[in-house]
Amino acid sequence: MSEFINNVSQKRQEKLKEIILSLHSGTSLEEAKKVFREHFEDVTTLEITQMEQSLIKDGMAVGEVQKLCDVHAAVFEGSISDIHSLSDHESIKGHPVRIFKQENESILNLIAEEIEPYLNQTGKSVDLMLRVAYDRLKEIHFHYARKEYLFFPKLEKVGITAPPKVMWGVDDEIRSEIKEILNDLGSIEQDEKKTREKIKLNVEKIKDMVFKEDNILMPMLLENMTFFDWVLVDSSSEEIGYFLNKPTESWKPDEKEEHVDEQEVKQSNEQEVLFDAGSLSFEQVNQMLNTLPFDMTFVDHEGYVKYFTQGKERIFDRPKTIIGRHVSMCHPPQSVHVVDEIIDSFKSGKKDNEDFWIKLKDMFVYIRYFAVRSKDNEYLGTLEITQNIQHIVALEGEKRLVSKD
Repeated sequence: MSEFINNVSQKRQEKLKEIILSLHSGTSLEEAKKVFREHFEDVTTLEITQMEQSLIKDGMAVGEVQKLCDVHAAVFEGSISDIHSLSDHESIKGHPVRIFKQENESILNLIAEEIEPYLNQTGKSVDLMLRVAYDRLKEIHFHYARKEYLFFPKLEKVGITAPPKVMWGVDDEIRSEIKEILNDLGSIEQDEKKTREKIKLNVEKIKDMVFKEDNILMPMLLENMTFFDWVLVDSSSEEIGYFLNKPTESWKPDEKEEHVDEQEVKQSNEQEVLFDAGSLSFEQVNQMLNTLPFDMTFVDHEGYVKYFTQGKERIFDRPKTIIGRHVSMCHPPQSVHVVDEIIDSFKSGKKDNEDFWIKLKDMFVYIRYFAVRSKDNEYLGTLEITQNIQHIVALEGEKRLVSKD
């Protein structure tokens, strides 16, 4: 019986891949939908995930899957069978699923009320209205960042890697397009017709992503995330931020957190950690590292994030969910090759460090990578140090006296 089920499942996968591959070869969306309806009544999120992963495994570039990501979703629209469990979580006040779903509704409302009514109009006043709307829409970054840093790590840990890569790539395209549209709307030399076309394509891409998040990503998460995974997502969300407004509701889980003996923690914190020169308690080490005026992240010799400091001034998002995540999954697909190149040069011994510096808003960010090696010169991992040095490069003259305040 199980062999029969496996054969049916395999045949369904082969047919799904055949339909999607035909799209990549030029078949129209309507024709693909027709073939899909002839062979399927419905499809599960697991089948969609396996199909995309199989395409990439067979050699299709992530960028190629990403290019037709929205078209894939359109083929399956109305046929995804396992979205019923969403309603249960949507009814829980403050739950991450409810918050994410509400944000998607807000995104669609903003597009429908503040952008689409002006797409067929021109003039300075219309440009101003669109610019105000896009200033608000650019906060979609926080919505996508929570997805990328809080949801994707769990999927990767259970072997689901293709959909996160594809989605992250599309997210970056959307963010880049929003930035470009804002620049166009603020330019006196803009071509209004071209700008309107860019906006139309951008909002369609955003709406397609909303569909994929609500109908593919969320069911996938509910199938794979535990109660404590959601607790971690909830506790890390505020650090990243939300789309437009912070939620007014708080999630209050019924389950009690595992009791930790305070005396046990105290004893653990008081134990001394021995160094080459001296020793410190756990609390002293932890707080000392968190006091440093820069961010530090350590990736082990296998490429997994093991530790990062939690200072007051954070430059890049570092939620706790990235602990245990492979470093290649912590960066957008377009920049992963840079990270891989740095780490490979450290492993081979070709380099011991690599530096970058970039302008980021009102900051001048200095990013440094160091190979960490044992006393026997064995590669142990990579240390990343990130610091805003704007105030340092602006220094002039000398300071020899203690500040009064």
